[in-house]
Amino acid sequence: MHGLVPMNLEEYTKERLWQLLVESVHASVMYPTHKSYTRDSILPQEPNVTAQELAERLGMPLGEALVILGELMPKSQAPA
Repeated sequence: MHGLVPMNLEEYTKERLWQLLVESVHASVMYPTHKSYTRDSILPQEPNVTAQELAERLGMPLGEALVILGELMPKSQAPA
């Protein structure tokens, strides 16, 4: 293990893991397209769409759907 620093998984709190997920999703080439389509086409018709439904409908990972809904929905409705 030359040059590798052992990772302490306990350091990755729920909040830190969310930040890492958001960072990864934002790096996706399809993220801006998925987000704008969700905002402009899906949410006006289906404001209560779940992350699972969104992921299946757009063929994207569940994590990406969670991030998009978290960014677009009011805080009171965003997925936890």
